[in-house]
Amino acid sequence: MTRIKICGITDKANALAVVEAGADFIGLVFAPSRRQVTPPKAREIASAVKKSSAATRVVGVFVNAPSSQVNEFVDFCTLDWVQLSGDESWEYCREVVRPVIKAIRIDQQSPDELYTEISAGDKLLPHKSFIALLDSQVEGKYGGTAETFNWNLAQKAAKGFSVIIAGGLDPENVTRLIETLAPWGVDVSSGVETGGVKDISKIKAFIEAVRKADEKK
Repeated sequence: MTRIKICGITDKANALAVVEAGADFIGLVFAPSRRQVTPPKAREIASAVKKSSAATRVVGVFVNAPSSQVNEFVDFCTLDWVQLSGDESWEYCREVVRPVIKAIRIDQQSPDELYTEISAGDKLLPHKSFIALLDSQVEGKYGGTAETFNWNLAQKAAKGFSVIIAGGLDPENVTRLIETLAPWGVDVSSGVETGGVKDISKIKAFIEAVRKADEKK
């Protein structure tokens, strides 16, 4: 089953709607962004999610923050996973007290180079506490690019490791992605928004498309 992460949640109502729709992860952005949430707001959202569902995991998204701050937010907000979307090293990942989703941006790497990069992280981190998130490389952005990359570059990595695919996904193209790569998970934010606001109908359509694609595997 393909895991689904809906990122950039900013309020409790949307978080609970996402849980009800069947998402496996919700993402709360702590880095500077129009989707940024404060620690108190994140704590409120995480608490509501945990009361509503024992299955949906809460992910905190950070960009180049001190590891001590990340771990402080983990404890205060009761985060289940940490997503590192900046320039953090593999060694940095070892300082984080929760399982890590490490963003890797696809630029000019060959399939072999990408595989080698993920392999380096896999050797340093316990297998069950690390997932690679593959996203588009867009200058000046650390996420939320709304642009797809060449999925064929990730085929070798997706076969060898648990990877999450992000970048420009929406209810219309996620089926083709799953048919192409069969990744461990998918991540969406802007692709389920209308006018920069999470659209529950698009979120439901995205999750339904993923589940239908899973049935065809």
